[in-house]
Amino acid sequence: MPILKNLGVSDPKVPRAGTLPLRSSQNPFEEVSGLEEEEAGEPGSLPNGASCRRRATLEKLAGLSPFRLGWAPGRRAGSPGDGQPRSFLGRVLVPGLRRSSADFGLLARLQGTRAHGDEEAAGEAARRLAFLRLGRGSKPQRASLAERVVPAGEAAPEPPPKVPEPPKMKEPLSVLEILSLIQQRELARADEHILELEAEELASSGGGAPGPPKAEGAGGGRRARDVALLYEALQRELWALVRETLAGPGPGAGAGAGAVAQLGQVLVQEEAADGRRGPEAARKLRARWAEAVARAARERLEAAAPGAPGGLAGQLEALRARLLEDMAVVRGRLAPAYPAGLCAFSVYLRGYHGALAEWLGASARRRLPLADRYALLHWHNQVYPREVLGLVDIAALENGELGPLLSPGTLRGLEDECVTDVKAQTRAALLRVLQEDEEHWGSLEDQPSSLAQDVCELLEEHTERAPRISQEFGERMAHCCLGGLAEFLQSFQQRVERFHENPVVRELLPDTYISKTIALVNCGPPLRALAERLARVGPPESEPAREASASALDHVTRLCHRVLADLLFQELQPHFNKLMRRKWLSSPEALDGIVGTLGAQALTLRRMQDEPYQALVAELHRRALVEYVRPLLRGRLRCSSARTRSRVAGRLREDAAQLQRLFRRLESQASWLDAVVPHLAEVLQLEDTPSIQVEVGVLVRDYPDIRRKHVAALLDIRGLRNTAARQEILAVARDLELSEEGALSPPRDRAFFADIPVPRPSFCLGLPLLLGRLPLSRLARPSLACLPRPRPPTLVRPRAQR
Repeated sequence: MPILKNLGVSDPKVPRAGTLPLRSSQNPFEEVSGLEEEEAGEPGSLPNGASCRRRATLEKLAGLSPFRLGWAPGRRAGSPGDGQPRSFLGRVLVPGLRRSSADFGLLARLQGTRAHGDEEAAGEAARRLAFLRLGRGSKPQRASLAERVVPAGEAAPEPPPKVPEPPKMKEPLSVLEILSLIQQRELARADEHILELEAEELASSGGGAPGPPKAEGAGGGRRARDVALLYEALQRELWALVRETLAGPGPGAGAGAGAVAQLGQVLVQEEAADGRRGPEAARKLRARWAEAVARAARERLEAAAPGAPGGLAGQLEALRARLLEDMAVVRGRLAPAYPAGLCAFSVYLRGYHGALAEWLGASARRRLPLADRYALLHWHNQVYPREVLGLVDIAALENGELGPLLSPGTLRGLEDECVTDVKAQTRAALLRVLQEDEEHWGSLEDQPSSLAQDVCELLEEHTERAPRISQEFGERMAHCCLGGLAEFLQSFQQRVERFHENPVVRELLPDTYISKTIALVNCGPPLRALAERLARVGPPESEPAREASASALDHVTRLCHRVLADLLFQELQPHFNKLMRRKWLSSPEALDGIVGTLGAQALTLRRMQDEPYQALVAELHRRALVEYVRPLLRGRLRCSSARTRSRVAGRLREDAAQLQRLFRRLESQASWLDAVVPHLAEVLQLEDTPSIQVEVGVLVRDYPDIRRKHVAALLDIRGLRNTAARQEILAVARDLELSEEGALSPPRDRAFFADIPVPRPSFCLGLPLLLGRLPLSRLARPSLACLPRPRPPTLVRPRAQR
């Protein structure tokens, strides 16, 4: 008590003189607490008449610290036997308990009133002390307590040793303080306190280790709700941080690496806590983090796509640029800030992959135009694997490769739609192009045709894009386009036939008719090359369509060649009529006319493309020699002497050499025709039978379509009447014919003698017939050795009598 008096503190039981009681208007806690009056057993007044029920003693002030102690409800303020420190709310303070959110809210409301009163009291005291210093002067130096107790001249005793203070316990944070940490993005520290609060809640509910006394009423449920609300707030900040980190590479566009590191630390702490919670109570923040990454990726991609120009192709290009930009941010700034065990790069890549798959799937389900479907398939199969995943370390993925963006069924459906649209569009477009070109066939204007170019462009647009998507899709598109081309060429063939069958066109347009025919022939090579290329790319089922295309083009080419050749040989026919006559032996006029006309027409025919031109020149070469040999084998000229045979053979060799030079200049590839006329000249000039047999054998070997009637006609021209010699020579042709009966006939472009008809062969009278019907004196006449074959008698019906 003396010590207390010296310190200036009154005894709680004995009132001190001059001590003023705290009235209701002066106590800031009396208006808030709403506590009841103390019980009647306590002293009600002091000797000076003041009330002592709310006296501000040290014992009562000790319980006013709301920052270190908890409370326990259920006891009234001033109840007998309480003996425990109390808060300003009158609740028992238990050391070590965490303040609840309700107490913290009350304190927050009272801080303003109490702080305002303290500031006014402190200011008044400072002014009063300053006035007293001015009246007393400077404060004198006062001796310490040790100097007053120890006599002068003696040494001062050593101060007593300091008693070590007990270590202060770590003060648990309130719910609002933890929430404040979350809002300040001190996420790892906040998560630690949430885990502690969760552990306290489990212990108080009887599910964990023993903890502080269990609160009565709704305290336990309130603490569980606090934990749940804190976790919700924590997750909101975590996923907001995930979104902000993808905003851009600069520090101003998103959170720094420190915040990302705290996010990763929270995930590691929660994953360890899930191991203690068990599978049923696990919060699985790592899986939710992956979902948050996927949501953020979806938002980023959806924000990039709509504003891109150029339709779906432009949107896909914007997605590619955004994806590469964000993955660069993840690789360079975000992934290194996460703990290595989280595989952050793999999580972000899978999140973007899944978001992109959703976007592409939604686009594929819409009714897209053909160009957009092409763009979608090409981006899925080529651009994304090469330009996106090719730049990303796929080997760093945690669970192997990524799945496909679109399912095989969706891809097959897109391809089927493309094939169907291409079949319908190309069929209509090809018929429209053919109809527009046909309208110019009957015009007087000689303008070049672009039919083949237009057809190739229409089909190649699809046949070139499809293989760049996938090989299988390229095969399907090639088969589709080849079928459409075959149908088009059949229609083209029918219209060309109608064009040439129309006599009005040939009569009214003699000048442009040849040019139109050459233009139609020129359509063949590019269309044939396109059909062959499509057949090579397409599946084996494309062979029938290729054959149909080739057949239609061959028919058109042969028809046009025949028309052009007929027109040319109509002009050459007067010159061919002058051959194999007596004037022909002495004058080259007929052959000069043939060579000059062919050379002049060759300039017009040279506008034809190389492939059909070579075929036409070869046909003209063959037909020119056929027309040259035809009058010879028809017996227009007879050689009655060796001199005449020598002149005829020489003339034949000269004409053959001149024709050979002409067609070489015309670039004819039918060199197999060069030897036919020289062989005939040799058969006419040779005198001995064995040499003639050898030459006939060579002729039959080189030209398999020659027959005995052609050889017999040739022997008649040279004047060979010897029956035995004729039979020996004809036997060579007969033997070769018999040996080649099983062989196939030569192709049409290799046929020569088959196009040369000969008169009915003469026959020799056999010996029995001669002996029985003719006198022996007449057998010596050589003119009767061979007679023409008698014709069968004609039956003449008698006229009916009237």
